[in-house]
Amino acid sequence: MSTAPTTHRRDMIALYVLCLGMLMIVLDGTIVNTALPVLKDSLDFSDGNLTWVLNAYLIPFGGLLMLSGRIGDLIGQRRMFLWGMSLFTFASLLCGLAESQEVLIGARFLQGVGGALGSSVILGMIITMFQEPRAQGEAIGIYSFVASAGGSVGLLLGGVLTDILSWHWIFFVNLPIGIATVVLATRLVPHRPGLGLKEHKVDVLGALLLTIGLMVGVYAVVGVEKEGWGSAQTLILFAVSLVLLVGFVVRQARIDHPLLPLRIFRSRNVTGANLVLLGVLSGMFSVFFFGARYAGEILGYSPVQIGFAFLPLTLLIGFVSTKVSQPVTERFGPKNVLIAGLTSITAAVLLFTQTPVDGNYFVNVLPSMLLLGLGAGLSFTSIMGLAMSGATPQDSGIASGLVNTSMQVGGAIALSVLATFAAERTSGKVADGVNQMEALNSGFHVAYLIAAGFVVAAIAAAVLVLKDERAPAGDAAAVGHGDEAPTQPASTEDLPVYSEVG
Repeated sequence: MSTAPTTHRRDMIALYVLCLGMLMIVLDGTIVNTALPVLKDSLDFSDGNLTWVLNAYLIPFGGLLMLSGRIGDLIGQRRMFLWGMSLFTFASLLCGLAESQEVLIGARFLQGVGGALGSSVILGMIITMFQEPRAQGEAIGIYSFVASAGGSVGLLLGGVLTDILSWHWIFFVNLPIGIATVVLATRLVPHRPGLGLKEHKVDVLGALLLTIGLMVGVYAVVGVEKEGWGSAQTLILFAVSLVLLVGFVVRQARIDHPLLPLRIFRSRNVTGANLVLLGVLSGMFSVFFFGARYAGEILGYSPVQIGFAFLPLTLLIGFVSTKVSQPVTERFGPKNVLIAGLTSITAAVLLFTQTPVDGNYFVNVLPSMLLLGLGAGLSFTSIMGLAMSGATPQDSGIASGLVNTSMQVGGAIALSVLATFAAERTSGKVADGVNQMEALNSGFHVAYLIAAGFVVAAIAAAVLVLKDERAPAGDAAAVGHGDEAPTQPASTEDLPVYSEVG
């Protein structure tokens, strides 16, 4: 009797465990936002200090993702995942128990470190576990749903927990999820030995250049809203970040055991997919951030109502990414499906530029939510697959960390750009005598318009950079192709594990 069905069932359960851990981390990105006004009053935060509830998490998270991914390749990805989930869960307990600003901000920093350690290797483990193209495409679809729709779930859950219980529970809710994830992952997620620290020495100087460079860059981005893009602080920090990151790249090109093997960028699909991801995130973040503000500040929705307003978006992303994207991708190819998804996202964001002050949810919001859900469900699955298409098992952790870095750092940059232009437009309108609501809504419209431009740029990148070489569905042998495959692999382990069917 064949053990294949049993093995596949076990792998699927392991996939759900990994996605449960990812969901906990993704939820944290938006669940905290809904509680910020309550946190401000409860712990007596000033407006300036309140931003550190978010920034203390984002800076280590964005700075450590690629380093965590590479170390996961060396010591074993499951071990890195378990370390990250354990630290994130412990830090969540500290956050929930915090009775002072200092304790909460310090615990949020630990959460960011744990989130980076855990999330950096998840996609790499999924790619390694599911090497058959069809199964891999389905697995990526489930992961993409969690990664893209988890934010809107966080809006709903954050509103419910804050309104019914207290802000402490937006952190305590992570405890049962985190404990269950660690216990189940220990039993169900397969352990695959890493490359070894002795055989592949860690580039300590490179790690410092990368981590500090990314952290300084993220710090510069999160300070833009207060300091402005042309301020001395912003320009100096970006310059320092750029020098450090350029130094890191130069070092990686010259040493024998690089922390980030630059060979992964030879793949047009890996490079192109990470570029396209920036445009997609601009569209998604614009709707999540400004759409939530439109519902709350202009339409007068409560936090719970805002969460329910985003529920159709979440449900549609789930349905499309898990039930529609894989068969459609097999028929038309990931590149074509991605372009269709990006087009739908562009239409959704452009519709949001027409929202009036006296808007109606079913007329002015829901159609955009549905278009965005369709586009995100199609796009994220294709992007995740293409971004990992050139990764060998040995490099899957760093490729996964690269994707997450593009999502987190790129998303933060995009949101800072959009928020800056929206605030300037609002201030200008108020100075011209326009009432506050109209001025605020006008600022939102400018942000949507710029975001739509970013998504159009992503469409151009998809058309010009990405390759779409499809193998017959189910052909597990067709795992190396075009510029994605090594010229003379030493063994089958050196071959890319992803065929662009999925």
